[in-house]
Amino acid sequence: MFTTEGLARASARRPWVTLGLWAVALAVAGWLSSQYLANALTTSVDFTNAPEAKQAQESIEERFGEEGITEVFILDSPEAEVDDPAFEQAVRTLQAEATEAGAEAVTFYDTQDPSMVSGDRQTTLMPVTFEDRQNLSDYEPAVESLIETSEESGLTAQAFGPITIDKDFSTIAEEDLAQGETFGVLVALVVLVLVFGALIAGLIPIVMGIASIAVAIGLVALIGMAVDFSFFVTNMITMMGLAVGIDYSLFIVSRYREERHKGRAKIDAIGAAGSTASRAVFFSGVTVVLALIGMLILPTTIFRSLGAGAILVVVVAMLASLTLLPALLGLLGDRINSLSILRRKADLGSENSHRFWNAITRRVMARPVISLVLGAGLLLAASLSFFNIDTGFAGVSTLPEDTGSRRAFETLSSEFSGGLNSPVEIVVDGDVNSPEVQQGIEDIQASLASDELFGPSQLRPDESGDTVLISAPVNADPQSEVATSSIDRIRDDYVPQAFDGTNAEVLVGGDTAFNKDFFDLTATYTPIVFAFVLGLSFLLLMVVFRSIVVPLKAIIMNLLSVGAAYGLIVLVFQQGVGADLFGFQQVEAIEAWLPLFLFSVLFGLSMDYHVFLLSRIREHFVATLDNTESVAYGLRTTGGLITGAAAIMVAVFAGFAAGELAMMQQMGFGLAVAVFIDATLVRSVLVPASMKLLGDRNWYLPRWLQWLPNISVEGKHLIPEELVVPELEPERVG
Repeated sequence: MFTTEGLARASARRPWVTLGLWAVALAVAGWLSSQYLANALTTSVDFTNAPEAKQAQESIEERFGEEGITEVFILDSPEAEVDDPAFEQAVRTLQAEATEAGAEAVTFYDTQDPSMVSGDRQTTLMPVTFEDRQNLSDYEPAVESLIETSEESGLTAQAFGPITIDKDFSTIAEEDLAQGETFGVLVALVVLVLVFGALIAGLIPIVMGIASIAVAIGLVALIGMAVDFSFFVTNMITMMGLAVGIDYSLFIVSRYREERHKGRAKIDAIGAAGSTASRAVFFSGVTVVLALIGMLILPTTIFRSLGAGAILVVVVAMLASLTLLPALLGLLGDRINSLSILRRKADLGSENSHRFWNAITRRVMARPVISLVLGAGLLLAASLSFFNIDTGFAGVSTLPEDTGSRRAFETLSSEFSGGLNSPVEIVVDGDVNSPEVQQGIEDIQASLASDELFGPSQLRPDESGDTVLISAPVNADPQSEVATSSIDRIRDDYVPQAFDGTNAEVLVGGDTAFNKDFFDLTATYTPIVFAFVLGLSFLLLMVVFRSIVVPLKAIIMNLLSVGAAYGLIVLVFQQGVGADLFGFQQVEAIEAWLPLFLFSVLFGLSMDYHVFLLSRIREHFVATLDNTESVAYGLRTTGGLITGAAAIMVAVFAGFAAGELAMMQQMGFGLAVAVFIDATLVRSVLVPASMKLLGDRNWYLPRWLQWLPNISVEGKHLIPEELVVPELEPERVG
């Protein structure tokens, strides 16, 4: 039968076999990443169901063919106007090169469309459509070549569209990733050395985290041969891998050192750590995975990509902690304490360490009502700003000012139409030649013309004459709140007014409609995900701790910390309070995917600490039936470790928050704040205060649930034998 202790002992007794297997896994993962990762990642976001925007897109592709990838080139001359022959010749040269590259380029000289020329007539637009649908990065050389050609012809060129946007987002994301990794690893190493007092012991968790990340990315590359992942999945894997991989190793290594300090032989100490800390890591990891599964419920590729990436790295980190880490401990033995930097009288996981936490616990439990009211009140106050949240997407306008695609977008917005390459597209399908439908088409064009948000609309019938496509550019960032809110006007007002009583089927699509459908879908699935995650977490904790009070209390406290994180995100990023101080970008809307994403991740990570803390409290209570002393015991024996683990997580998340992408800033800040709150205010105030007030009722389990299996998170190695009580009253402890 599988046991964490047995797995730890087997890995430690055959360390070279275990290390060899992991070396093979790392080599295969590295090869997979080098060969297939680039093609597995995409910047596009898609639905796995069929909202209206996707139906419209499929209808357009069916009736008009695949649209290809359109990049808009903004061509400017500081001296000549578009009517000058030299200007036209330069544009024609560029058009010819685009044609040779297999693309279709449309110029003002072909259409005589005045909307393609700026007011001072020194700038014109040239949309270039690449017909073949490839990876967006494959088009970058062609775009760069066209820009070089235009400059050689005496024109200044800027490009705007999916290709340049993809390049800029990917480049900045990679830079943020490197910065976050470097900052997180350095701070983690400092914290680990402070915790262990030795460089070798501090390096081992870092190695474990990096190994977990490498294998998880290899798995993404492998799975990506069948399905696409959002390019943010690598950021997600790195962030979560460093956080949980290092944390899990921290708890196990500390437990091993503690057991060695008690005089156990090396293998026995590894076995004891395997039956205690490793067992807690296993249940903690399962809890995190259950919370992350909630993201897989949403029928969108970005949620499923992020959720799958996080689940993969957590599972790999668990496996590494249960096998690779014991093997390393088996090889190193006491050499893990080599290169001592600080002298410590006791490990941070021992009962004699961190009297500071013991003192806080005693003071809080001396005044539990006041402590509980003040602690919960602070979290509720921090949550209030969440009720003012506006959700959206970080569009091009949130990129750094010196980014090429942002500069191009600002030029389009000021002199043309910022939504030229991503218009609202209205598909009218039916008897489009009938007088009623023709009148409806004229009416909706008139409605769009009267709406200052849209530019002049264009009609495009299909070859069969059964479908008409109405396109209207959006005079705003297509991902902004003002643009997405216009979709409701079109769907709820303009379309019914124009086509009521006709037999036409009308679908509203385009990037802006796509974004609106994403927001609506997220709002619909949020309560479903909340119920799923909360329900599974409750069931798992109820079985593990044999109590219905402990899981209820844990869920409430985690919701308080998540709510506080939500409120602080809105306060800082949307309302701008302290944004300049932290170097963050104030935005008009919080990322639409962020609240649900943060809930799943934070709920899982928060449960990590609860499992480690409550397992110690539970075991001591089972042994002594002394609730007050059990709480104090749990707090003082986990205080240093959880503080160190939280400091590492906060550092990792803060490293990502220090990047330039607004979405990464919000995600990193929210995760860092929530972990900090959970590891301090929740753990040091709310947990001891509530457990003191409830007393033995903390461990209440109704008689009709006594059939539940008795699963202990940590073994009896935690409790001195003289404290073990042979028989317990079921009605008191479940």
